[in-house]
Amino acid sequence: MTSSTANGRERAGAAAQVPITVLEPERAARGGIVVLHESREFTGTLLALMSALAADGWTVVAPNLFHRSESAPVSQVFGDDLFDDFDACFDWLTGRGVFPDTVGVLGFDTAGTAAFLVATNRPIGAAVSVSAHGIIEPIAAQGDALVDVAPLLQAPWLGLFGSDDPNTPADHVDRLRDATARAAVASLVVRYPDLHHRVDNLGPAEEDGDEVGSQSRIFDWFDSNLR
Repeated sequence: MTSSTANGRERAGAAAQVPITVLEPERAARGGIVVLHESREFTGTLLALMSALAADGWTVVAPNLFHRSESAPVSQVFGDDLFDDFDACFDWLTGRGVFPDTVGVLGFDTAGTAAFLVATNRPIGAAVSVSAHGIIEPIAAQGDALVDVAPLLQAPWLGLFGSDDPNTPADHVDRLRDATARAAVASLVVRYPDLHHRVDNLGPAEEDGDEVGSQSRIFDWFDSNLR
């Protein structure tokens, strides 16, 4: 695992420098995956997921979403600044020879919402959202409700949700599934019991078939669409 900075100067409005954490495969990279997360520190399980993605052949880039202000609340991470951070990571990857259609994005919670929105207006290969909030109502003034922009998806999208997550009620998830079905790209919505869709924070005692299944779906989605 290495730390570096990504320059976003090639895109109008992007931050000049974004601190990033990079995990690279031992062999030639198949593509790149930008991991968006809202933790100020990497959890052991999130690092394990990132390491597994790198071992599978992907260059994994995770921007520090709090680099502008370490005291900023999580709610302020979402918005234009987060898109600037993604764009800087995208430019960093493509500047190192990664093709745009082999760049994927993976996000959790409101960053999962951002990953979804990235897939509606960025030239990427695939997107995965875990517990994406803001399905019916936007989570920020500058954002969009996911059901409103779902038909605009430009990249294949996988959504993983918990069946009893109060932030993503089942009826909201159902509406999102219907809305994404109107897009011109592939989409898949999967609900798991409890928190077994959260491959970024499950402990060893919770690692059962559901956890393995959710991680496998993420890997399979990138394998199938980042070509």
